[in-house]
Amino acid sequence: MNIIACCKIVPEEQDIFINADGTVNTAKASPKISQYDLNALEAAVELAAGAGGTVTVLSAGVPAALDNAKVRKDILSRGADSLSVVVDAGLEGALPARTAAVLAEAARNMDFDLILCGEGSGDLYAQQVGILLGEALGAPCINAVSSITLADGVARVERSLEKETQVLEIPLPAVLSVTSDINTPRIPSMKSILGAGRKPVHAGTPTTGDGTLSQTLSVLAPEQVKRLGDIIEGDSDENIAAFAEKLRRIFQ
Repeated sequence: MNIIACCKIVPEEQDIFINADGTVNTAKASPKISQYDLNALEAAVELAAGAGGTVTVLSAGVPAALDNAKVRKDILSRGADSLSVVVDAGLEGALPARTAAVLAEAARNMDFDLILCGEGSGDLYAQQVGILLGEALGAPCINAVSSITLADGVARVERSLEKETQVLEIPLPAVLSVTSDINTPRIPSMKSILGAGRKPVHAGTPTTGDGTLSQTLSVLAPEQVKRLGDIIEGDSDENIAAFAEKLRRIFQ
């Protein structure tokens, strides 16, 4: 069983700040694995341990993120057997369709039975890459997966819906996007961290053109609404009625 876990490298949220004009500044933000992709990686490692097989992490992004030795070691210390990166400066701010196309090109050159993605990314959270990746590969794909069991060339998956749990059987190879409820990502041990440096890393560049039909115009933080500072003190009927009337005017 050969499993690919797709991981995106995103800016550390605590290092992001907002400029005066509302633009998002990530200049001083350290790169890290998207939190949602940690669940995909953990699921891949657990499935490979149960079914026997290997786990390859596949990531696409800009050189500054994927050339980072700390990030690579962090990925490989979490149970993956190898790391394959697609590096290109043109992937700066790539939208889901472009990211999926680059990942699909790389995956076609890899032997896989299952590809796992996180439910979204820590920056855009578009929740589209997994579905677009499956479409590009011509493989069955499904999102919102909260449980996976492998047997006889089939992935039995569960999806938690609003009032029920949906159980599906997906023939392999397939692309699945998992939710953050599927597991709790492991904390790498010191032994795993030290051993990560000896695991193979394969690097390449995309050959597919951009070909996307959309572009990012701007990324802005929500405008802050100034507080009214309108205070009503006391719990008399008149004060409660006045409070209710103010709420009615705000939400009407």
